[in-house]
Amino acid sequence: MAQDDTDWKVAAKAVPELRFLKTLVTGLTLVMGVGMIAVVALLWVRLNQPVLPELPDAITLPQDAQTRAVTFATDRIVVLTTDDRVLVYDRAGTLVGQTVLQP
Repeated sequence: MAQDDTDWKVAAKAVPELRFLKTLVTGLTLVMGVGMIAVVALLWVRLNQPVLPELPDAITLPQDAQTRAVTFATDRIVVLTTDDRVLVYDRAGTLVGQTVLQP
């Protein structure tokens, strides 16, 4: 066989920094590949989850109450109104309890 100037071993002996550079590029490629797999896995897991839990057909708020925030617990729905009342409903939409927040 003829002498090939592109042979890796010959180039590595001529310039020792090439071995370090090859190792660095290989390591960075592996890290980037693992990172891409992690991003795809996280997106796949997050996008398969439902955006919101199942809501009951109707939740009846007390008269003159306007919703400020809604929070979903495992078995309850908590509604904060603009007049600082906290209303707690079960998953069927029945009012379980309420309290008034003091400023």
